[in-house]
Amino acid sequence: MSAYKQFLASDVIVTPFEVNKSFSFEGGDALTGSNVSIDRFLGKNIQSEIFISGSNPTTGYISTQDQELVYNSIKELYYSNYLSSSFGSPVQTQSLVPGADQEGDRFIGNPQSDGRYFNYEQTNLRYSKFFPTGANDIIGVISIPSRLFGDYIQPNSFVFKAPSINLTDDGEGNILNNNQIVGNIFYSHGIITLTSDGVPGGDGYGVGKYGEALYGLGDSQFIEDAITSSNVTCSFSSSYDIYETQYKCTIRESEFNFSLNPSLIINETTGSTLSFVTESYFSPYITTVGLYNENQDLLAVGKLSQPLPSSPTTDTTILINIDK
Repeated sequence: MSAYKQFLASDVIVTPFEVNKSFSFEGGDALTGSNVSIDRFLGKNIQSEIFISGSNPTTGYISTQDQELVYNSIKELYYSNYLSSSFGSPVQTQSLVPGADQEGDRFIGNPQSDGRYFNYEQTNLRYSKFFPTGANDIIGVISIPSRLFGDYIQPNSFVFKAPSINLTDDGEGNILNNNQIVGNIFYSHGIITLTSDGVPGGDGYGVGKYGEALYGLGDSQFIEDAITSSNVTCSFSSSYDIYETQYKCTIRESEFNFSLNPSLIINETTGSTLSFVTESYFSPYITTVGLYNENQDLLAVGKLSQPLPSSPTTDTTILINIDK
């Protein structure tokens, strides 16, 4: 038997909270397993005048992609504002300062800037990003599926290792190899890009110029080793928001004062009950709370750890929490 009471809007509270889970995979086969599906791609700046599907080299362990399309997609999505300046071109803006007449109008701002694209920046800090634009230049891409990383990859949690390679993220969207910036990570997309083993213009070996040539970078070999090696390990932490709904079931002192336990009925025809049930001192116990929809269909059942006596003098409140 049941007794029903309608919830008010104030009785239902939905609270989001963040949960995290760590993942670690060892070996190329572990990355491409059916329950993991972490793919790796090479992108190449082939610069073909006419793109013909299937005519260029392909890449990918799980899904097959054209290397030229991988290169162009990464460039447009994440680096289109950084092709002419390593710190990014300023946004293309221009404002009018009216004068006394049309000839006195003045324009301020930079109407010729290349900074007209949204590149999914991972920080508010201004920092350098490098993308190779030479003919046949190569980039690397590591793609983690959203069912693993959830809403985003936790900053400072990504680690990728291969022989002589130790990639980590700095929490601000940069990928480091032995403290040298080699690419970027886009936490909410699960995308890691490798564009170099050193940033031109930085400090240390690998970025020095001799004449017109740049020595020591070794971009192609470094990137190919990271993408093609089977002796790899990859670890990261995911972040996902789940929502907890709390239902406040309040029983007023004047409500549900009669037990609905059928074992108390001694005559089903007349509905008469055991004598002690009608005594003033009798207080029914609550053992179960059910949640119903508008059609009185039972949706969830909450069992109390022990029977709870309803109070004849004060309100009784039972809280039910459901994660979804």
